[in-house]
Amino acid sequence: MIKVSDNAAEKAKEILKAEGKEGWGLRVFIHGSGCCGPSYGLDIDEQAAAGDQTIEKNGLKVFMNQETFSSLDNKEIDYIKTPEGEGFVINGNEPPSCGSGCSSCG
Repeated sequence: MIKVSDNAAEKAKEILKAEGKEGWGLRVFIHGSGCCGPSYGLDIDEQAAAGDQTIEKNGLKVFMNQETFSSLDNKEIDYIKTPEGEGFVINGNEPPSCGSGCSSCG
């Protein structure tokens, strides 16, 4: 099951409050795919859609469809801040293991 760090939950709630959308949640979705696996996107959403999985952390709701939920098994949404920048990240992604047929990795 996907986890949400305390940092990510608190930052998301802070963003939602600043947007005047307290009580809303985050939506995580698959935003394309390549030889390195899926890319993910984040958005804000008022409620779950039919068929969504919903998880909660510290009062934050996170919505995702079944495909996204399955692909994020054993991963964690976190929020990091470094000298280079800050943002939400998904930890636990395995490095790609490309075969000889992969044109992107050579």
